[in-house]
Amino acid sequence: MFDGYDSCSEDTSTSSSSDESEEEVAPLPSSLPIIKNNGQVYTYPDGKSGMATCEMCGMVGVRDAFYSKTKRFCSVSCSRSYSSNSKKASILARLQVAGKPPTKKAKVLQKQPLVAKLAAYAQYQATLQNQAKTKAAVPVEGFSWGNYINSNSFTAAPVTCFKHAPMGTCWGDISEGVRVEVPNTDCSLPTKVFWIAGIVKLAGYNALLRYEGFENDSSLDFWCNVCGSDIHPVGWCATSGKPLVPPRSIQHKYTNWKAFLVKRLTGAKTLPPDFSQKVSESMQYPFKTSMRVEVVDKTHLCRTRVAVVESVVGGRLRLVYEESEDKTDDFWCHMYSPLIHHIGWSRSIGHRFKRSDITKKQEGHFDAPPHLFMKVKEVDTAGEWFKEGMKLEAIDPLNLSAICVATIRKVLADGYLMIGIDGSEAADGSDWFCYHATSPSIFPVGFCEINMIELTPPRGYAKLPFKWFDYLRETDSIAAPVKLFNKEVPNHGFHVGMKLEAVDLMEPRLVCVATVTRIIHRLLRIHFDGWEDEYDQWVDCESPDLYPVGWCQLTGYQLQPPAPQSSRDSQSSSSKQKKKAKSQQYKGHKKKRKIPVGKKPVSLSSLPMTGGVRRSFSGDDELTPPPYRTLPAQTAPEAFQPPRTSREFSPSLKTESFSFSLMHHITELILGKKESSCFRTSSEARL
Repeated sequence: MFDGYDSCSEDTSTSSSSDESEEEVAPLPSSLPIIKNNGQVYTYPDGKSGMATCEMCGMVGVRDAFYSKTKRFCSVSCSRSYSSNSKKASILARLQVAGKPPTKKAKVLQKQPLVAKLAAYAQYQATLQNQAKTKAAVPVEGFSWGNYINSNSFTAAPVTCFKHAPMGTCWGDISEGVRVEVPNTDCSLPTKVFWIAGIVKLAGYNALLRYEGFENDSSLDFWCNVCGSDIHPVGWCATSGKPLVPPRSIQHKYTNWKAFLVKRLTGAKTLPPDFSQKVSESMQYPFKTSMRVEVVDKTHLCRTRVAVVESVVGGRLRLVYEESEDKTDDFWCHMYSPLIHHIGWSRSIGHRFKRSDITKKQEGHFDAPPHLFMKVKEVDTAGEWFKEGMKLEAIDPLNLSAICVATIRKVLADGYLMIGIDGSEAADGSDWFCYHATSPSIFPVGFCEINMIELTPPRGYAKLPFKWFDYLRETDSIAAPVKLFNKEVPNHGFHVGMKLEAVDLMEPRLVCVATVTRIIHRLLRIHFDGWEDEYDQWVDCESPDLYPVGWCQLTGYQLQPPAPQSSRDSQSSSSKQKKKAKSQQYKGHKKKRKIPVGKKPVSLSSLPMTGGVRRSFSGDDELTPPPYRTLPAQTAPEAFQPPRTSREFSPSLKTESFSFSLMHHITELILGKKESSCFRTSSEARL
């Protein structure tokens, strides 16, 4: 395991690449006097042993890290520049001896590139200092999942709960006790060194790590993303030639660190050797920019429009409607969302579609292949099936905290249904929305009563409490048969109280800190930390809008932290007044999501008003029924297949136990049968 390790010591200088050397070189102190002699710039040595000054740029640094045998230059570029400038000086001298007037070339050569370079370097350092001051002055939200979980003893949902997320299908048995190699931050060596750490606690992608040798001492514990670039399986340093150095705080505890590691690692588990490759593969997304798709029209839920993929972040798509000239009319959703479809989908099932004013496809745009989209389960509509006018219960896509009394308004092909919320429908049906018959967002009559969920009655219905028997008789309607609904409940692994990162589906560009507060079969009640319960959302357990803790950090997406108390208090009173005014204006029960500090408000000025009730997406508001995971239709074997049911994912990776061959390899190293340049502690003791 120690084969190929470099010998390192904190008391001796270490050679490194020019890039690493330049990172470690201190900026030129202003106190050092500068000497200009024949156009060259020098600085007095600072008196410390082992230091040198670059004759080209004047930078002071560790002598052993300098370039060339003479150690006159800090890097190859400085050495070449010095040589080039010497030639220019000779040309100038010859021109002056010949008595010729200075030409344009001579004037260029007479410039002082060294002084200019030094001045530019000084300006660069000043800019860095100013940036540091600016960063310190600007208040940063500074949310840390690690601190948030530790301070409140929270539990995060495991990565295996999110089949659509990176590594969701191949996370394996990564758990507490797994050993990894990570950078050693408790070290004063000029080069980057590593040490072995064990996972103390897992929270989604994030792991609380503790260096080997600290036992029960948690003083240097730190959080790190397991899928990050600085986490490696044990043995990676040996194969990569990286130094393995124990932390400075515990170097005195053992004299034979090699024997200590052999004892600690015997029988332990580490990451699979191809873990980083699997992470990289799981973050490759089939959707590309400039692809054309059909997506729900956020201003008229009953129809779809053509949109173009503008960007892809962690599988989330920023779609720009094709008619948007300035590309501001956009829509966010996941690539496995049931709201997006291939071009031609609307026509194939009889769904309403808004034709684009653009008669010709723009250059560079192309239709996304149909096999990239989530497939729905095939249903048999020949026998007993849904009919227009049947009653049911459904999640309101514009008020995701409510399950409402609803009616099937139209039956489309391939099992799709157009549904309207009773008492809030527009006369022209422009606010109907499309759910598939297998969608987990629609329920049979009586679902809420059986599961003790508050059912939202039709707007203006006077006979309260609401009774389905009376309502069906009064409206002369029938309930949709229970057997037609999706009753599959996967073993999702969620528990009440688990933390996760969730999309605010009323403002789908935002991913927020959230908590699972209730579980009804496959239905999850998602609470956004820092906000009142009225902004909770009902979401399916397999929704692609839920992510593990650390997903934003891994993908580079911005995470919205819990709203601060001051923000909640200041906006609470004004929010109540606004809601009261809205209820009088719209005579409805729809709520607009409150926006904390740091959240960009959404303009409502462009929203159409139909029937006195707002039944459309506002700005980034999104119609988002939870997705369905069902068997896909037949596609080409080599074509990309989106994830299907939770039971059909590929086998997971297994953590690697230290095998007999690895232990034999370690034994050979200890007995000296295999040459190895092992690492040293600061006291020069060999491991």
